[in-house]
Amino acid sequence: MAGKVARDWYQATPIGAGITLIHEIHVASWLRCNIWHVRGRDADLIIDTGMGLRPLTAEIAQLAERPQTAIMTHSHFDHAAGLHQFECRCGHPEEAAIMAEPTARNTVADSGYVRAETFTALPWEGFSHHDFRVKPAPLTRLLDDGDVLDLGDRVFDVLHLPGHSPGSIALYERKTEILFSGDVIYDGALIDDLYHSDPAVLAESHARLRELPVSVVHAGHFNSFGKGRLTALLDEYKAGGLRVGDPGNWIAGELEAEGQDGAG
Repeated sequence: MAGKVARDWYQATPIGAGITLIHEIHVASWLRCNIWHVRGRDADLIIDTGMGLRPLTAEIAQLAERPQTAIMTHSHFDHAAGLHQFECRCGHPEEAAIMAEPTARNTVADSGYVRAETFTALPWEGFSHHDFRVKPAPLTRLLDDGDVLDLGDRVFDVLHLPGHSPGSIALYERKTEILFSGDVIYDGALIDDLYHSDPAVLAESHARLRELPVSVVHAGHFNSFGKGRLTALLDEYKAGGLRVGDPGNWIAGELEAEGQDGAG
């Protein structure tokens, strides 16, 4: 882990349709989650909140303009550790107890992904990855399958898609066929072997996604993609591929790939 304190921790990139992608730029690309800001006429959403190492609304000017409703797609540390920064905190009831009393184990912060190589700069002077903790953030609204989030000029349906975790949810806008998928599916190796993961249940959630009309998937990690790529990813996972497996080996491979990219 580099010893220099970062001047900027977040990068905000508008991608159109009232959506901005926010990254924690000094969290390694192989771990950092996609933080999505969705602007509506009457309300805004923040979908996932990252590792919460610096104040999100204080550092992204556009987020200070209006109140935000924060949605956690699931309670894992890389997606929900910033949830405590928001007054309105939404998620599935299956994982409400985790956010009320988070630990390294129940937020999977002890699963091997939080390490020195996770960070390319420090969020503050004296920070150590050994000290990382998810702060309590009791949910203020519970969301389940079929619930609706109305922003005034756009409406999102809540889809309960367990398997990666028991309370994993996605948000789907029928009008535009935009899907915010969390970690149910993304364009990379998936994780289905955590303490509360269930590959068979995840396969059922994937089957549901196959039937969903989709224009674009804005996922929990990596790049967004369309229906064709979604189908290909679902097919690859179903065939036995697209799995992270041992975190140490996988991270070593990612670091090696980054080194090769840098050398090229």
